[in-house]
Amino acid sequence: MNRFQPIALAGLIASTIVLSACSSSPTGRQQVLLFSEQDMSQLGAQSFDALKEQEKIHTGKKTNQYVQCVTDALTTRLGGQQAVSQWEVVVFDSEQVNAYALPGGKIGVYTGLLNVATNQDQLATVIGHEIGHVLAQHSNERLSRTQLANMGMQITSAAMGGAEYHDAAMAGLGLGVQYGVLMPYGRAQESESDIIGLRLMAEAGFDPYESINLWKNMAKAAGGNQPPELLSTHPSHSTRIDDLRAEIAKLPNYNTPRPQCNI
Repeated sequence: MNRFQPIALAGLIASTIVLSACSSSPTGRQQVLLFSEQDMSQLGAQSFDALKEQEKIHTGKKTNQYVQCVTDALTTRLGGQQAVSQWEVVVFDSEQVNAYALPGGKIGVYTGLLNVATNQDQLATVIGHEIGHVLAQHSNERLSRTQLANMGMQITSAAMGGAEYHDAAMAGLGLGVQYGVLMPYGRAQESESDIIGLRLMAEAGFDPYESINLWKNMAKAAGGNQPPELLSTHPSHSTRIDDLRAEIAKLPNYNTPRPQCNI
């Protein structure tokens, strides 16, 4: 058999998978989603349980009530399958300036974030952004692309002659994956979550202009240590702020009562 025939077969298989799993994100971007919502929810729950075992959970009543209040104001605006009956929110006692949301309605917020997100609107910016990753099924998308990339590497390596060509195949595909697919693709996900989160927080009654102040605070906290945008999966702070300003100008007037979340 010609050693390049498996490559053609791999392309046919991959094309069939991509066409059958093609979907659109909330902003209309094309996605490939290979995993079911049930699979992703189970994975999210398992990961969240593991994180709760590994991380120290913050027990301060006021802080937990504050984070829960902001989260509730956001999640009550969700509908359809994403309107899970109860989003589980856990505050972790850590200096990390971080938060995340996982499929299945799991949200983690680190106390260090509260030193940078200095009011309810800025905290809503971050939590809304993380919820945006869930709404747009970014975890599913990333896992799906990894699955396809791994399949391509395995078949290409075999087609090029096994061990003799293995290193060359891995190096070539690795470079292509890192700079041609995964890195820019991560920035697209981050920017998309910014848009989704901004719309969500504004609809929930939070001040969308505080999203700009949040990222100004983030830039100060980073102290100039952010890597160049070209080699980062996150947009630069200046790009993020410019994009948010442009998106705020497009927001409708939701007339939603302002949440009253205080720490």
